[in-house]
Amino acid sequence: MLSAVASAVSPLRLCRLASTAATPFASSRVTAVLGAQWGDEGKGKLADVLAEDYDVVGRFNGGANAGHTVIADGVKYAFHLLPCGLVYPHTLNILGNGTVIHLPSMFDELAQLDGTSVSWEGRLKLSNRAHLLFDYHQIIDGVLEERRGAGKSLGTTKKGIGPAYASKALRLGIRVGDLVDFDDFAAKFRSAVDSHQKMYGFDYGIDDELERYRAFADILTNGDMIVDSVAYVNQAYNDGKRIILEGANAALLDLDYGTYPFVTSSPTTVGGVCTGLGLAPGKIECTVGVVKAYTTRVGWGPFPTELTDVNAGGERAEGAPGADIGAHLQSVGGEIGVTTGRKRRCGWLDIPLLQYSNMVNGYSAVNVTKLDVLDDLETIKIGVAYRDSTTGETLAPGHMPSTIAELARVEVVYEEVPGWQSSTQGITEWAELPPNAQAYIQRMEDLLEVPMTWIGTGPGRDEMVIKPHA
Repeated sequence: MLSAVASAVSPLRLCRLASTAATPFASSRVTAVLGAQWGDEGKGKLADVLAEDYDVVGRFNGGANAGHTVIADGVKYAFHLLPCGLVYPHTLNILGNGTVIHLPSMFDELAQLDGTSVSWEGRLKLSNRAHLLFDYHQIIDGVLEERRGAGKSLGTTKKGIGPAYASKALRLGIRVGDLVDFDDFAAKFRSAVDSHQKMYGFDYGIDDELERYRAFADILTNGDMIVDSVAYVNQAYNDGKRIILEGANAALLDLDYGTYPFVTSSPTTVGGVCTGLGLAPGKIECTVGVVKAYTTRVGWGPFPTELTDVNAGGERAEGAPGADIGAHLQSVGGEIGVTTGRKRRCGWLDIPLLQYSNMVNGYSAVNVTKLDVLDDLETIKIGVAYRDSTTGETLAPGHMPSTIAELARVEVVYEEVPGWQSSTQGITEWAELPPNAQAYIQRMEDLLEVPMTWIGTGPGRDEMVIKPHA
């Protein structure tokens, strides 16, 4: 059906048609767009494309440790904390109670929109239950990484995310709603700084910081930006509004389900929508997993299908087998973190990881990104199973070792498939993809048993293929 109207509408419009024509999306009121690997999959692009047909766009986890680029009227904007829906004038955008908000960074991002065609006033709301992330959390992040010592760091973004969530758990946090009564906020702030200084031993200009936050508080309260997000989002749902939710980070970085301790500090999976925004599980009608056509991760931690060696920022020995392919994927894919500027480690597609990710999230559909990065490869490997190197036992689909030591014992079982060695860049029709590229996508679908609905063929918003399904 979709391919029949391809010549009549734009590729961008086709991307949105997929969200209403395919079975999982036919009546979807609430859609969650989630990273299915270790992050940097390109979630922002799909969320940006789909958000035009939604009324409310929300973030439910993380803070300014995420990063993606959105485009409006030909202008690029780098968003790390803000929901992508801000570029659409009809949307309301919300940072939910599960996020941690660094107000200076938020207002810096908003400053990008000054003098442009994008007006955000009245369309950005902050949960009164969301915790504030202060500069001292960033200082603590650096202190903790330094204390871990050489070779033991977690490779955090040093944005203060972990310490902010730790303050929340220790009941030392301060929430957005506290800004409404500034005298009360100031007392809590002084107490919180004192408690953290005793633990971490740092100097801090409390009075200057309070003056800065007084100005922020005035903007937020005068602009009616602080809301009871739980009531707000559920009222929007009851009013028949469509809601799309952007996940930060990805499944294998989830605090509970990820490769602990090399994880982020918040729930990144679909359950985080419920705890981080206050929507009941039954209201989430569609969950989209975003998957690169290969695998990457930034920072340290286990990576069974890794190809990159130490010269490319990886953990494998210099010149290890496949290192040239890893460097190729990194170069062609532009694998440099938007938020961190660090090189991303690269490897083959990891199906066991995705089976586990799907088991936790229950994907209705998958968006495959960066298919074009594989264009020049003569042969491509797909990791189809994990085998325990000590026992020879093949792990059951969906089983992910819970410890780093267990995961280090994993050997990957590969299938090798022929590449297509022709450009897929910018292709927007399934029928125009090379047969071997179609076969690669189909093999992903067969192994995951989830429809591959969108296939990215370049960085542009229109560079997207819709895979036809019966």
